[in-house]
Amino acid sequence: MHLRNRRTRIGTAACTAVFLAITSLLSTAASAADGEKTMTADPLPTWQTDGIVWSLEYAHGVVYVGGTFSKVRPPGAKPGEKEVTRTNFAAFDATTGELLPCAHSFTGGENTVRALKASRDGKVLYIGGSFGKVDDTDVYSTAAINTADCSLHKEFRPMASATVRAIETTDSAVYLGGDFTLINNQTRNSIAAVGPDGSLLPFKADIDLPVRAIVAAPEHGKIVVGGDFVEVNEDLIHALVALHPTTGATVAEYPLWLPARSVVKALARDENNFYVAAEGRGTGIFDGRIGGRLSDNAMLWKDRCWGATQAVAVHKGVVYSGSHAHRCVDTPGGFPEHEGGNRQHFLAQSARDMRILHWFPDTNGGIGEGQGPRVLEVAGDTLWAGGEFTTVNENPQQSLTRFAAAPDTGAPEPAPTLNVTENRAGKVTLTWRAAWDRDDAELTYQIYRDGDLVASPKQRSAWWNRSDMTYTDSVAPGSRHSYRIAVTDGRNTTPRSEPLTVTAAADGQPTGER
Repeated sequence: MHLRNRRTRIGTAACTAVFLAITSLLSTAASAADGEKTMTADPLPTWQTDGIVWSLEYAHGVVYVGGTFSKVRPPGAKPGEKEVTRTNFAAFDATTGELLPCAHSFTGGENTVRALKASRDGKVLYIGGSFGKVDDTDVYSTAAINTADCSLHKEFRPMASATVRAIETTDSAVYLGGDFTLINNQTRNSIAAVGPDGSLLPFKADIDLPVRAIVAAPEHGKIVVGGDFVEVNEDLIHALVALHPTTGATVAEYPLWLPARSVVKALARDENNFYVAAEGRGTGIFDGRIGGRLSDNAMLWKDRCWGATQAVAVHKGVVYSGSHAHRCVDTPGGFPEHEGGNRQHFLAQSARDMRILHWFPDTNGGIGEGQGPRVLEVAGDTLWAGGEFTTVNENPQQSLTRFAAAPDTGAPEPAPTLNVTENRAGKVTLTWRAAWDRDDAELTYQIYRDGDLVASPKQRSAWWNRSDMTYTDSVAPGSRHSYRIAVTDGRNTTPRSEPLTVTAAADGQPTGER
């Protein structure tokens, strides 16, 4: 095959201009980003699976879940308890989280569902992965169900020769991306378009390696495609490309957005922009997120966190991501590498300027490859997350969780320990280490003397930035008092600390007991 080695289309001057534009944007919008309203960090009661969740989709009040699992179990149930059979596919009420009777068995192949996408009207759910049967019906890694009654949509029966990893829909087409080389026995390398009836459409683009994400923007004359590839339509194009939605011709490239060892794992869009989740292969290789404009393909921002990003979603001006982020010190609002090797598996960022917002629910890495979250989906005002994790906020919870916009029900961590650092005549100085809260940066510290509230200092803190705080109380020399402290985020308050009993000095000499 002949390759045309295209010259780099952005020269040094253009790169400098982009950098200065981004820097200017950050300096003017940083303070505005603090006003972005995130979800709460308190997980709602959510069913669990016994395996990995790879895909989520929301349609008509239902959240559909696809993955590699055989059972689901209720919130709080341990593995093996109260399990209900669901073979790689399940459905839940988007509001209550309850398990729904909609159930089909996806088996054969690699026994996994990797992609879910509803039609634009929500009436049909398209399903991709690696499977050969839906219940007793033979299929070829693709299928569809009618959302009204969960029946198999029998008209949709395209044949994919290998795993389908991404699905996107428009009013007239269903785009499939993955590992395949044939669709309906015709050559389609890694990407194809079929009609709602499963018939192959003329759209054709040759992509050499798997496609993992597709976002349609037909109003801008493109679909944006991400994956592992290095060649598209006989040109050297790495990991991200925009294609014509009807022909498959290349309509935009994104040179210099991703280095050679970074690939695209997920894409999301809002009204005007799109967002890229990247995974770097090797220490320090780009692992973060990029914001781009759909109308002209301009880069809006590019963060500098380490830790491979697997999932991305956007809602009301906030970009949510699932990764194992670490060393985010070069991103506004970010955090340094933690000495204990801590990984932050969820992030929220301003869609305007990439500033990391104060929203820090977390999971562990979990089973499989230990990546934690693998997929995010917004259902109304609830953020659903799926993956291979087995804990959420350090509590047992496997593969599924969800976060609501309100109310905030989580108090800050337990009240800190009070100590006396100075005790002189009529003055008692208390000290403590700042607490932190997963979704509130500013906390109020309620200091009680003998049961009465005497002070309410405020301070901002985060899990990586917890400074020492002090308060000096004026009391009668030689008097004896009991101090306690509680911490509140304005809605939720910790229990008060254990009492610290102090006898104030009468002669300026330190004295105190606890």
